[in-house]
Amino acid sequence: MRPVRAGFALFLALAATEVAAEGASVPDILAAAAGAGVVILGEVHDNPAHHVTQAEVLAGLGATAIVFEHITPAQAALVTPGIAADAAALAAALDWDNSGWPDFANYAPLFAFGAEVPVYGALVGREAARGAFDGGAAAVFAGDAGRFGLDRSLPEAEQAAREAEQMAAHCDALPPEILPGFVEAQRLRDAALAEAALAALEAHGAPVAVITGNGHARADWGVPALIALAAPEVAVFTLGQFEAVPEDPVPFDLFTVADPADRPDPCAAFR
Repeated sequence: MRPVRAGFALFLALAATEVAAEGASVPDILAAAAGAGVVILGEVHDNPAHHVTQAEVLAGLGATAIVFEHITPAQAALVTPGIAADAAALAAALDWDNSGWPDFANYAPLFAFGAEVPVYGALVGREAARGAFDGGAAAVFAGDAGRFGLDRSLPEAEQAAREAEQMAAHCDALPPEILPGFVEAQRLRDAALAEAALAALEAHGAPVAVITGNGHARADWGVPALIALAAPEVAVFTLGQFEAVPEDPVPFDLFTVADPADRPDPCAAFR
């Protein structure tokens, strides 16, 4: 199988824009993902429509395992077939109300697939994220840091672009000197997801699904790029999900568009 590359992802994204200005349909996604070893389904975390699309794709994909950004490996062990479809019991077992993630009702249909296939967790704990922030991702990554390029500095242009993304994500309110720490924490999370996806693929075969935010799903420097580095023989499909049609090419194989979620101004706290 061929690995996905950023240029190919951009080509497919442009093609998708020409074919469907409002984004890809679920049949489009399933057709494009056919043959991939890892299928990464992005999201805006608090947009319910994005989770509906993820559930519909999972229903047609026939995934052998599912990796979640939102839970640790220890929590994933709690998602057993006997509890996976019991939303209230599973939310309590995962202590979801204290997790900081959006309403569990959004995620319950996704975790319900754990009644049929294994669930993996790739959440990076606060202590590890802080360690990456202070000392770099390679210093705290539990696996082989070199396998995912964590032992190497990013190209200057990519470093600058990623710092700009972090500044924008935090409402342009961060001191510039701390932006490299945010980038290192993001690199750590990308590597944890890539490692979990490859472990699931080795254990269960293709296709493995990954449920994560758009920032980790992007093909140019997110999880797909790290999988391409660590296991270039693995084909990866990646889906981005947006709340408006992108004006520029996006680093995903396909994208969807849904109405924006009803949320308070995320920048209000910074003001």
